Amino acid sequence: MSEYVYKICPRAAWTAACAGGVYSGSPDDARDGFIHFSFAEQLEATAAKHFAGQTDLVVIRVPREALGDALRLEASRGGALFPHLYGTLATGLATEVVDLPWDGTVHVFRARDVTA
Repeated sequence: MSEYVYKICPRAAWTAACAGGVYSGSPDDARDGFIHFSFAEQLEATAAKHFAGQTDLVVIRVPREALGDALRLEASRGGALFPHLYGTLATGLATEVVDLPWDGTVHVFRARDVTA
């Protein structure tokens, strides 16, 4: 498994979180009781399923080890293990934030430098 986990979110939400130093997650995260993350190889499918048609999104990269025991791997889509953060994310833990561009009507993930 990757040493990094990734979160997709609207740029405005991330900017607001950075102003306060803490990201508490999206409304879906709040509903589910944890912040949804993906591994690099899961990002394209996550983007297509949950963010199709949305614009002005960013991908946040965070080292797994920085999240400690609050990060759990749990079965989700198709039985695959996904990282879930039970708690908030200190924005200072992000090692990179990149744009998530969309290619017309074909929703293809192409963020630069997001690697496993």
